[in-house]
Amino acid sequence: MNKKEIIGKIFVHCVLLVIVIIWIMPTFGLFISSLRVKDQLATSGWWNALRTSNINEIVRLKDKDYQFEQDGNYIIEGQILDSSLSKKIISFGVTSKNPEQYKPGEQAELKNGSFLEVSENGNYKILKDTKFEKKKGQRVFIKVQTPPRFTLENYREVLFFAGVGQSFLNSLTVAIPSTIIPLIIASFAAYALSWMQFWGRNFIFAATVCLLVVPLQMSLIPLLTMYNNMGSILGVEGKSYPGIWMAHTGFGMPLKIYLLRNFIKSLPREMIEAARVDGANHFQIFKKIILPLSIPAFASIGILQFLWVWNDLLVALVFLDKTPSEIVLTSKLREMLGSYGDNWEILTASAFVSMLIPLAVFLSLQKYFIRGLIAGSVKG
Repeated sequence: MNKKEIIGKIFVHCVLLVIVIIWIMPTFGLFISSLRVKDQLATSGWWNALRTSNINEIVRLKDKDYQFEQDGNYIIEGQILDSSLSKKIISFGVTSKNPEQYKPGEQAELKNGSFLEVSENGNYKILKDTKFEKKKGQRVFIKVQTPPRFTLENYREVLFFAGVGQSFLNSLTVAIPSTIIPLIIASFAAYALSWMQFWGRNFIFAATVCLLVVPLQMSLIPLLTMYNNMGSILGVEGKSYPGIWMAHTGFGMPLKIYLLRNFIKSLPREMIEAARVDGANHFQIFKKIILPLSIPAFASIGILQFLWVWNDLLVALVFLDKTPSEIVLTSKLREMLGSYGDNWEILTASAFVSMLIPLAVFLSLQKYFIRGLIAGSVKG
């Protein structure tokens, strides 16, 4: 290997490394954000997760009921910070115009003639030579330095209280049958279009290819109307799990048939003819020859179908109700954007939960993915 080839390989690997880093960086950032507490997530990006953060807070001190007399002066004492969180005060103020006017340990004069002193650890003392008369406690603006904090409470809130756990199961209920059903039907159709001789075979395949360009949106409402009419005749609900299974099956069928047909068509003709000479019928050929050899194609197409169904929102909104027993994960996340618009820690945890199953499916079947797609698209 000469010098130019070595430099070329190094360059290619560097480019691939950059692409991988760019690809996984959003996922990594989302995961880190989902583990952070609300205050720190709202004030700094995930790339600052390991650094201390400065947070502005407004606190109200104790009122007159907590005062006591000592050496002729009236005193109110207390603690601003939670001692278990290792926070410390950088500055404080008594007006919104100048919230960082004083440093810890300095004495601030209040309007009622009293004096306030705040220490770095959050202890404070208000001193006055006469009794405190104001019912409400003094309002104080503080800037707090907080060490990095991570928690699993966001996931507990998402899975057990925000309703995401049930919608996660609902998405599995939709995605698994909606992946298996079209894959089974498309495999038989692809074999028939590849190796069975019958009138109109080429026309059916051409019609299947034409269905690939039909926009999904234009068929949703007519299909739902048909489901509702059939449901009224049969006495069942049009919006149901079987309805969305059939909808995803119909929408995904043309692409699945096209890809599988190209793959099955590329298998050696001599092998199929030898099986026929030995007396095998079409079902035996399909079961004992086509299926074992087509595992890469089935895996890659199954990944595509599963990811499309799992991430689908439009079809789920049309064919399912928003009840807790039917709402899917994407629809639930959409609702949470309105309900939890300021709670980014809940949204990031929910988004990462929604990614777990697609990532697991893709990583478990990735060795078949490229091989199946290339074989089905190049040959045929």
